[in-house]
Amino acid sequence: MAEKLAIPLLLPNPPPSKPSFVNHTHNQQQPTMPLQPPPVSPLIQDILHHQNSNSQLPVSPQPRARARIGRSHDPNRGKPWSHRPGLSSKGQQILVSLIEPSFDCNQLDSVLSESFEQYQDDPEAKMNTLAVEILGIIKGLGFYKKCDLALSVFEWVRNRKDFASVVNGSVIAVIIRMLGREKRVTAAANLLYNLHRDGFDIDVYAYTSLITAYASNGRYREAMMVFKKMEEEGCKPTLITYNIILNVYGKMGMPWNKTMAVVDAMKNQGVVPDAYTYNTLISCCSRGSLHEEAAGVFEEMKSAGFSPDKVTYNALLHVYGKSRQPDRAMKVLKEMELNGFPPSIVTYNSLISAYARDGLLEEAMDLKTQMVEKGISPDVFTYTTLFSGFEKSGKDEPAMKVFEEMRSAGCKPNICTFNALIKMHGNRGKFTEMMKVFDEITACNCSPDIVTWNTLLSVFGQNGMDSEVSGVFQEMKRAGFVPERDTFNTLISAYSRCGSFDQAMVVYQRMLEAEVTPDISTYNAVLAALARGGLWEQSEKILAEMKACRCKPNELTYCSLLHAYANGKQIERMHSLAEEIYSGMIEPHAVLLKTLVLVNSKSDLLMETERAFLELRKKGFSPDLPTLNALVSIYGRRQMIAKTNEILNFMNESGYTPSLTTYNTLMYMQSRSESFEKSEEILREILAKGIKPDTISYNTVIYAYCRNGRMKEASRVLSEMRDSGLVPDVITYNTFIASYAADSMFVEAVDVVRYMIKHGCRPNQYTYNSIVDGYCKLNRHEEARTFVNNLQKLDPHTSKEEESRLLNRIAEKWP
Repeated sequence: MAEKLAIPLLLPNPPPSKPSFVNHTHNQQQPTMPLQPPPVSPLIQDILHHQNSNSQLPVSPQPRARARIGRSHDPNRGKPWSHRPGLSSKGQQILVSLIEPSFDCNQLDSVLSESFEQYQDDPEAKMNTLAVEILGIIKGLGFYKKCDLALSVFEWVRNRKDFASVVNGSVIAVIIRMLGREKRVTAAANLLYNLHRDGFDIDVYAYTSLITAYASNGRYREAMMVFKKMEEEGCKPTLITYNIILNVYGKMGMPWNKTMAVVDAMKNQGVVPDAYTYNTLISCCSRGSLHEEAAGVFEEMKSAGFSPDKVTYNALLHVYGKSRQPDRAMKVLKEMELNGFPPSIVTYNSLISAYARDGLLEEAMDLKTQMVEKGISPDVFTYTTLFSGFEKSGKDEPAMKVFEEMRSAGCKPNICTFNALIKMHGNRGKFTEMMKVFDEITACNCSPDIVTWNTLLSVFGQNGMDSEVSGVFQEMKRAGFVPERDTFNTLISAYSRCGSFDQAMVVYQRMLEAEVTPDISTYNAVLAALARGGLWEQSEKILAEMKACRCKPNELTYCSLLHAYANGKQIERMHSLAEEIYSGMIEPHAVLLKTLVLVNSKSDLLMETERAFLELRKKGFSPDLPTLNALVSIYGRRQMIAKTNEILNFMNESGYTPSLTTYNTLMYMQSRSESFEKSEEILREILAKGIKPDTISYNTVIYAYCRNGRMKEASRVLSEMRDSGLVPDVITYNTFIASYAADSMFVEAVDVVRYMIKHGCRPNQYTYNSIVDGYCKLNRHEEARTFVNNLQKLDPHTSKEEESRLLNRIAEKWP
């Protein structure tokens, strides 16, 4: 299995240099999955029905005033068009004629010819004044949103023999910007291609305009291709070009070392960073939660003589919010206010995000109260952040209160809100409610976005519904969404949660083939997949490769490593990593301490579980639902009823909503007790609450009855399990086989083996161990050997190695 990862996890360079405008037409191919998806499930059909269709930055001299990207100093901005100096009275007349609603495009030649005729006898004026004239007319048409007419004017001029003398790079840049704003990026790329083909010298302004057009339309890879082509043509980027491409790197989540390589290239070209550069670099740190790097850029910015502004502070706050650094975020807020920048809604939303991500929900709610007291009304992002924080902690009731408060305040939910609702219901197994939310998206005049589809993929993946995962992915592509990095990361995680590790690695390979650059989230998705299989050695290799590639591991990286050690039974390694966390060598984030509770509980290490939980509480972090479930689990397995009830009471008093995992854990505890029948009572309770039980739920109740010889009740629950649409697994059948064998009912046990094979469930070593051990416990060793010798007749797929293993088991365990 490990060999499947013998591929580079980071592409050595950005995507290849073939520019988007080299082809006459733009074809954006969607990466294809290698396997045919399983038949689309009824739930997917329902969705379709509803859908209907560490380099130091250079120290600069005193900052110069520079225009910000996207900030136009056009005097016409926000006002009626005023003619710039340079547009002659004749040019003004032409513009007025063109913008008349009654203007006939067939008259374009006669109208524009007048402008050229007045300069026939003065070639020098023609080259200078007429160029300004054409630029002014095209800009004016752009102001009046007559893009097609502006393009017609440009084409008219282009068809003249004196085209090269009256059109310069500024005109081309204006046309490309205009097309970009109209989302006609392919047309802009084709225009630049045709000019390049005809020998026109494409300057830095035209290239930069096309890069901007691609970037503003979310086509980041193509923006990078144009940038690379521009460099290959020997066209030197300007400061604005570099700033745009750095922003693109941030949007794409490029590794920090690659982002800094662009800064180094910029410095080597003698281009000095400005305040926008620094702000962009701080924003680039957000995706990877690179709070230390962001702080370094912030200090470098001040050392270079630039004063941080509101944009700087909000960008830094956003990084701290994503990095779960609420204390540092509050220090930035204080500095921001001291420097005369009052906090805005953006500021508070970043602070609330920092607290909510760390599970500090009371503090997050206090911030909301504080902002209201300062006259700042919460917006949809405030409410959605709080809703998501409560949902993630397992507090559904407070989450829904936030949602209702949002609606009462007249704040309309956006697609982010709906995505959070889908996630909440999906995580709880409430698929009917999830589909109602999906309905409401359209009813509220919203449209599902890429996050909606990724959320559905994640929900189905964590519920082990691999056919739904494949079905959603196919429908997502049919709906016109091109998979990007987040989708691939979600698919890797979803398939690995379904136990389809091979398929997860195929998705990863397809991601590389689609020229999508992996990032920290990709590494973490792959590590999580390895962790589920207990592949700790391969996980360590991935961690080493991350460090070698200067891709900084974050808290989620170490969480996956802890799970890999736990699942791989590497308790000593798990303890060593835990000590690094407790000692502060690895920053003890709340999520790491919660993971230590989970892995120690999973490893049945009671003292270590309680230590991790106490560390979590000592540092002031609130536990989330999975953490509390882990405590219930370890106490339940040990039949520590008082401790279990203590946690359950805490959950109830603190507003936590029990999940399916909570109920499954309680069923497990009861199934091993004298009150085993209570396990079915809990099953009935979750059904009444509208929660869909999973295979574990039914297997636990079946075990309770089989363990106590109540085979009739066990069979009844098995039938109910099938009726619910769940397929019995090898654990289900092994439970029946072990019970029959323990009661000397070997004929019945063998009948179950035949049944499971017939229905496509392969027996494992525990299946046959139960039967062999059943014979041997009764000192019927010869019958045990006969069973093994005839195993090929029962199960033709049984290997000789398996037969030898069973015969050795009889000889060694039952001499």
